[in-house]
Amino acid sequence: MNSEEESNLIQRIFAWRKARIERKMERARQKGPVREWVELIVSVVVIVFVIRLAVVEAFRIPTGSMEDTMLVGDFLLVNKFHYGIRTPDWIGIPFTRAGFFIPFVRLPGFAKPKSGDVVVFRFPLDPNLSYIKRCIATAGQTVEIRDKVVYVDGKEFVNPPRAKFTSPLHYPRDYVEQSIVPKNMQMRNRDNYGPVTIPKGHLFVMGDNRDNSADSRYWGFLPFDNVIGKALIIYFSYDSGKPLYRMNRKVRWERIGNLIK
Repeated sequence: MNSEEESNLIQRIFAWRKARIERKMERARQKGPVREWVELIVSVVVIVFVIRLAVVEAFRIPTGSMEDTMLVGDFLLVNKFHYGIRTPDWIGIPFTRAGFFIPFVRLPGFAKPKSGDVVVFRFPLDPNLSYIKRCIATAGQTVEIRDKVVYVDGKEFVNPPRAKFTSPLHYPRDYVEQSIVPKNMQMRNRDNYGPVTIPKGHLFVMGDNRDNSADSRYWGFLPFDNVIGKALIIYFSYDSGKPLYRMNRKVRWERIGNLIK
């Protein structure tokens, strides 16, 4: 190929490239503002979905079982990376029970749940519900409660700063609550429990509102597979008990940004 033929070939390549770029620009102009907005919205939804799936997820406190560490109406973010990301385990219509569960895989995480962590999990008796409790003990550890004091492996479990006891009743050690599990323990009531050893692959969890919490004392050990993530931070807090004319007081500004410990 002589120099003239090379020059012609290069010119044709440049012309083809230029025409291709112009066609792309023309198609972009033909999209119009509506299509551009639709593409933007779809992109944002996809990004939010990926973040929610793999990084953090929002969760609202529905009951008082974790008072006063967390209050009804607190909205918090859950760190799903900490214990390992779970692949999707449910397919269905969002915000409904219309769907079904599928097998999932948990990727390696930074750490395993430990005593004192506040964890969010699928409720073992109804996986459609998400619960939040404090991890008291992990697999292999022994839990015992004597006169409302929790012991793990014979050592007193230090209550969180805002843990509380609200019931005026104090059950004696020989009193049996039929709803307490497991059934083969020496002591079987809310205030005197155990001793019991946590089986492999499970956790023992309790609410910080010790007298008003449906937790491992009543429904059993929590499988680690049910754990969604570690509670991270309160990003919003709303007091539904305040009247509308006190709107400025309905938002608990002092709680926003609090780390969950």
